[in-house]
Amino acid sequence: MELNLDNNFFADIDGEEFQKGSVSATVTVKKNRDVFDFTFSLSGVVVVPCDRCLDDLEIEVTAENSLKVRLGENYADDGDVVIVPESDGDINIAWYLYEFIALALPMKRVHAPGKCNHEMTGKLKKHACKDENINDVDDADNDSAYIDPRWESLKNIQIEEDN
Repeated sequence: MELNLDNNFFADIDGEEFQKGSVSATVTVKKNRDVFDFTFSLSGVVVVPCDRCLDDLEIEVTAENSLKVRLGENYADDGDVVIVPESDGDINIAWYLYEFIALALPMKRVHAPGKCNHEMTGKLKKHACKDENINDVDDADNDSAYIDPRWESLKNIQIEEDN
């Protein structure tokens, strides 16, 4: 089954991470005895707020996920297998699609260097830490280059090993 997840889908889901995008989803279902194996192939673009300037940022997503569904007495979701009541006989996969897309997003969501909203980065610079190790709020390498002085002193600690 081919699905096109557009802005209307994301608005209807009303998730917290993002509400805009265009993602193509291919869903296949295979029945193995009493378990239905769902396979999801996702690719497209979602719009999230930039962690630095809060402007919209388009992020490409691709993901391959699976879900096992079994019929039973009561609804249950233990992480490995979703149990759907036999009386219902159907499952709404919309939330699972949304979660699979959210899991495919990177932890750090920022524009490329120099692409952030200059007005916002100016305000960030005004209120940023006044440390000589930090040069520019819009520099993507700052997060990895800066070491808090409290942690820097821990580098001098040596651990003796028992032989």
